Amino acid sequence: MALGFTEDQRAFRDVVARFLADKSTPTAVRELMVTSTGYDAAVWKQLSGEVGLLGTHLPEAFGGFGFGPVEMGIIAEEMGRYLYCGPFFASAVMAGYAVLGAGSEVDKLRLLPGIADGSTIATLVLDNLNSPDQVGQQLGATSAADGYQLSGVASMVVDAQVANLMIVAANTPQGISLFEVDPQAQGVAVEALEVLDPTRKLCSVGFTQTPAQLLGEVGQANLDPLWGLMSTMLAHEMIGGAQALFASTLDYLKLRVQFGRAIGSFQSLKHRAADLLLELELAKAATHEAARVLATGEGDLYAPNMAKAMASDAYINIAKQAIQLRGGIGFTWEEDTHLWFKRAKSSEVFLGTSNWHRERMMQQIEETADV
Repeated sequence: MALGFTEDQRAFRDVVARFLADKSTPTAVRELMVTSTGYDAAVWKQLSGEVGLLGTHLPEAFGGFGFGPVEMGIIAEEMGRYLYCGPFFASAVMAGYAVLGAGSEVDKLRLLPGIADGSTIATLVLDNLNSPDQVGQQLGATSAADGYQLSGVASMVVDAQVANLMIVAANTPQGISLFEVDPQAQGVAVEALEVLDPTRKLCSVGFTQTPAQLLGEVGQANLDPLWGLMSTMLAHEMIGGAQALFASTLDYLKLRVQFGRAIGSFQSLKHRAADLLLELELAKAATHEAARVLATGEGDLYAPNMAKAMASDAYINIAKQAIQLRGGIGFTWEEDTHLWFKRAKSSEVFLGTSNWHRERMMQQIEETADV
């Protein structure tokens, strides 16, 4: 199990936390969630330029800083804590890891530096966000005179409304492959969706004989590790949000007075808070362990599945309890708790439900036992 962070990693977390505490306040989140783009371009420029977070996980040869999943997990955790609104997860995490894993050296040199410095806002277009086994059923690619053509619909794509680069996973006779698509190309249709969580923008993206450039064959062998990386980063984001909700709920229990006493002094509420803390700490430990496993290649291969399952359950439970312990005011528009609740609810099913991840975990344990 991961036992802790190094001094440099703790200092890195402090830098990220201070930046987001200043730039991603609840007021800023409320302002951005009702805009069509969903992010602040000036903050994005600072995020990529001054702080340099977008290239944290990318090798130095491709314009990054050469760190790994642990450092990316730190960023994702703090972004979840402060409910950052912007295309970081879509561009740096989803598209960045996809190109890094399946692109050729030439394509990596051409695409990753732009993702690292923020000049390119990319998104990974998957026609299914529930399971890697179902990817490629709605999007197909056929050979054309000058490359490939894509057709089909991806019903939910993260931050496609601001992307200037689409990395599309589509089915071919050889299997699932990655393609580079210009969002302004012929046959691309992007439609913003009305969603439960407006802090993370989703769009429907359709392709009609759209020209595309092949980046590389993915196949299930490469899609599963990519899913593990994305799920682990999402688990970190969820743990950050759960910690923020738990801390604010404790503060409320200490301040809210009833029958002449702070309600946090009541034994039953102390027990509920203790149970939530235990669930949170277990999920956090599993999530940090998953990042360590991905960084070192040592440990249980199912660690990302376990992290996503435990983080999902902990986040949504803490979100529900945070509202109930506030007596219902947490779901009013004026109270910020509902913002994190909506993120918890949407993230609960994003990249697979907790039940799916537990099932996949059991399959991997059985496969390992048979070897």
